[in-house]
Amino acid sequence: MRFNFSRLKFIDSRFLEAVPLANCVLLLLVFFLLTWNYSAQTQAGIKVSLPKAVTSETLGARATVITITREKALYLGNDAVSTQELVSRIEALPKKDSILIKADKGTSLDRVVEVWDICRRAGIQQVNIATTQAR
Repeated sequence: MRFNFSRLKFIDSRFLEAVPLANCVLLLLVFFLLTWNYSAQTQAGIKVSLPKAVTSETLGARATVITITREKALYLGNDAVSTQELVSRIEALPKKDSILIKADKGTSLDRVVEVWDICRRAGIQQVNIATTQAR
């Protein structure tokens, strides 16, 4: 079997083809956007719908985060804890640390105040509540 090589066109290697290059760039863009979206969701960890506030400010210092879900479950960082475990872990923190309470807007105020009191009894001076910026 004989092949007719005279009909084949050779590509000039001095120039890049635009269409395959654009396809590669777009595929990389889609790949990075999807992985970034996935990593952003996994970092959030615990789903909490924060209340809105007009007068909110950002915290400069790194704070220990206590999360209270709608079902009144407590999380210290990403670890689920009971109220007694929270008390012992908060008391073990240095007194100069600050606490950030992320409470779901459907959580009762009683639970938020209970966590606030635990932090204040442990000697933590700076206790903050996380909110989202209202427009």
